[in-house]
Amino acid sequence: MSKQVARILIIDDEEDILLSLRLLLSRHFSEVVTESNPYQLPRLLRGKTFDLVMLDMNFRTGDTSGNEGMRWLEKITELSPETGVIMMTAYADVKTAVEAVKVGAIDFLEKPWRNERLLTTIKAGLELSQSRRKVQQLTDQQQMLANDLEQPFSEIIGESPAMQRVFTLVEKVAKTDANVLILGENGTGKEVIARAIHRQSLRKEKVFITVDLGAIPESLFESELFGHKKGAFTDAKADRAGRFEVASTGTLFLDEIGNLSQPLQSKLLSALQTRQVTRVGANDPIDIDIRLISATNMPLYDMISEGSFRQDVLYRINTVEIKLPPLRERQEDIPLLVEYFLAEYARKYQKENLEIAKAAYPLLRSYAWPGNIRELRHAVERAVILADGNQLTASDFILQSPSANSKSKGEPHTVNLEELERWAVQKALTKNAGNISKAAEDLGLTRAALYRRMAKYEL
Repeated sequence: MSKQVARILIIDDEEDILLSLRLLLSRHFSEVVTESNPYQLPRLLRGKTFDLVMLDMNFRTGDTSGNEGMRWLEKITELSPETGVIMMTAYADVKTAVEAVKVGAIDFLEKPWRNERLLTTIKAGLELSQSRRKVQQLTDQQQMLANDLEQPFSEIIGESPAMQRVFTLVEKVAKTDANVLILGENGTGKEVIARAIHRQSLRKEKVFITVDLGAIPESLFESELFGHKKGAFTDAKADRAGRFEVASTGTLFLDEIGNLSQPLQSKLLSALQTRQVTRVGANDPIDIDIRLISATNMPLYDMISEGSFRQDVLYRINTVEIKLPPLRERQEDIPLLVEYFLAEYARKYQKENLEIAKAAYPLLRSYAWPGNIRELRHAVERAVILADGNQLTASDFILQSPSANSKSKGEPHTVNLEELERWAVQKALTKNAGNISKAAEDLGLTRAALYRRMAKYEL
């Protein structure tokens, strides 16, 4: 007879009861844990996730009130609200049973019990616990999805040969579960491509969860990605599923993966290899089933040579690699993008009759767009806001000339270290016409270090 996969905890001060229940239930369920001391409950619940707890009502000799069992029931409900609890007592009465159910118990068993009734009650309790856990997981998913929907999103636009090659790759890889690495400068639309892959995948009806690894402090990495148990650290007020767990059966998008330190790369690699995560403060691994898409604007291959990025992590995340071209390499797409953003912001700012003069396009196509599509979007929005007439001309677009800008500004009028560093990086890039290797050499940095600073200052 195959056993049902379930972890059951039994708390009773009578060793004979514990032995009898362990012998009976071990024939039907995969794991049965017994404990005679109820004060061990918090430790047990923090260390493992139990599907069901069977709790005695009375632990003191001569006490038949059930008060102690009720207090421990409240504690279990506080520590692990999704876990079902079945109360047990030799002194049952209707009032006590009703009170226990009000506090959170799912059923009530009298001692001595009939085995058939016991097993039926436990199986019903397990189903309810699984339902509670599923509801909590869906709640976590909905919360993350709500946060995710607040992020800006636009359709993929492009007819250039460079973008057609990207579309072909997306179409080929989307229907598989292959891990995808998207490379490209800031503002080129890496997340938009990731979403396109998800929408065309076999997981399109499931969740798409994004994680900006560059925005997560190292101390919170495990909690954010793998989840935590209540009480695992000071601010852990309740059990919480991590991004891996919430994304299970769907797609997980790890943005700015090049920003991970080596220790965090090791933790990520372990999760990807085992396809399991363990919540902070817990001992039990949780199986995960995700489709992984990663992205970065950093030169991972150079970083491997320099020892700042692990080669085995790169092999794990880039079964297929997609390189997004910068906007300066797909100038023929600029009119399409401008028209799209113009329509969007004309509606937003109630200037529906706006159009763009054809004479403005040569200027827009000749500009280098160091901020790529993001910069173009902001330039169009600004032009729409400031426009006086019904037509946008070249003069409505405020585009910075790097060489003119650096001459007019000269040295920065500040002693703020971050502003000085930003100015130095910008000056080196301008001087070397965007050549990363030469700019890094002038600054005395590695290419990887320069890329990190460019990402930091959005250059």
